Amino acid sequence: MQVTEHDTAPEVRQQLGGFLERRREQIAQQWADASLFRTVFTVSRGEAVEACKAVVDALADVARTGRLDDIEAPGFAPVRDQLGRMAASRARAGSSPSQIAGEVAGLREPVTALLRAEFENLADEHAQACLLGLTALMGTLRLVVMETTVSAGREVIARQSQQLLEVATPVIRLWEGVVAVPLIGTLDSARSQVVMESLLEAIVEQRAQYAILDITGVPTVDSLVAQHLMKTVAAARLMGAECIVSGIRPAIAQTIVHLGIDLGSILTRAGLADALAYALNQQGIVVSPRPVAGANPR
Repeated sequence: MQVTEHDTAPEVRQQLGGFLERRREQIAQQWADASLFRTVFTVSRGEAVEACKAVVDALADVARTGRLDDIEAPGFAPVRDQLGRMAASRARAGSSPSQIAGEVAGLREPVTALLRAEFENLADEHAQACLLGLTALMGTLRLVVMETTVSAGREVIARQSQQLLEVATPVIRLWEGVVAVPLIGTLDSARSQVVMESLLEAIVEQRAQYAILDITGVPTVDSLVAQHLMKTVAAARLMGAECIVSGIRPAIAQTIVHLGIDLGSILTRAGLADALAYALNQQGIVVSPRPVAGANPR
């Protein structure tokens, strides 16, 4: 049976809310020893008790509104971040989502025991309605915790993915006024955006006149990858830097021709060394091979 705002009698809402307020200290003291709180708030037990009181207050607010099965009830708003941090901390400690859900479910027993003590006759219809309402309320609390756990997990994954993209696309200063991005692996829209942003930032910071995109480590080039490269080159030009694409292997060159992609406006070189030599020569720096030991200097 689902308890909703429509079928929760006003007296049940008020009694549940009043019960949670009266028993706030007792509930918090018992919850503070539960794994969900004890292993997260390790500075002092008092810190855990205060966190438990905040959750009890939220439950009391939700109970009074009658939205016992609504995870979006405003009463949960003050503790959502806290519940999310707690669940995330338990997850980092090695707890699975099912274990965390079980820990939240375990909070119901001490509260139910205290509510039962409020009634002389547990078979009374009003007592049953209050117990049922509490069960629905604690079930909703579990859903709120799991929702925040999933949300926190998604944020962590997104942040880690962004960090991996940034690590996988380093911008290297090869010479004064020359920066390079050695690309390795597949280029997609997200990574291409990171490449462009990182390169443009490096052009500004290094006051680079030449930017080299080395695609030696890119396995394939299709029309989408080519478009990303052309956009990056265009953006670099707008920043005042000449962009050179190096590392186009024979197989990739053939693919570009077969696809009919026009890279005529892009300056290309066979390899990174060739691109660097070009950039240096354009700046009036002559690169000459080192003399072989023992050879005639003439």
